[in-house]
Amino acid sequence: MKESASLHLKVQELCDCYAETDPLKEMSAIIREPATEETALKWLALAVLHGVNSNAEKINLVKTESGKVGITATYRTTELPSPGEETGARILDIARAITHIETDKGKTDLALGFRGNSMELKIKIKKEKDRERITLHFPGEG
Repeated sequence: MKESASLHLKVQELCDCYAETDPLKEMSAIIREPATEETALKWLALAVLHGVNSNAEKINLVKTESGKVGITATYRTTELPSPGEETGARILDIARAITHIETDKGKTDLALGFRGNSMELKIKIKKEKDRERITLHFPGEG
């Protein structure tokens, strides 16, 4: 795993790169891509863009003990396309590396800047007996 600062920078660069795409459409295609660090970083960037564009309150990624990964967004409870089991696991690893949350439960702020804008996400990670969850809380009402 790369240094967390470079992972953070890569997420910002990918946000900038994909800023003018349809993040939901791009997220739907992730499951067909190889489960690499780059794919996981791309999914995180697309989730941020989708959250911002759709005025989301939060996006959850949950990985169960069996490895199944599910995604939900709160703005109207809608299930988002899953990145697949392997990429989902990599997303959790990258989120932990970027945020330095090494315990079963933690939260922190994450500053992101792209396209001349900046924002601060609140990131929560929680690991329980049979599942692990990362929640991206977007700024604003809600």
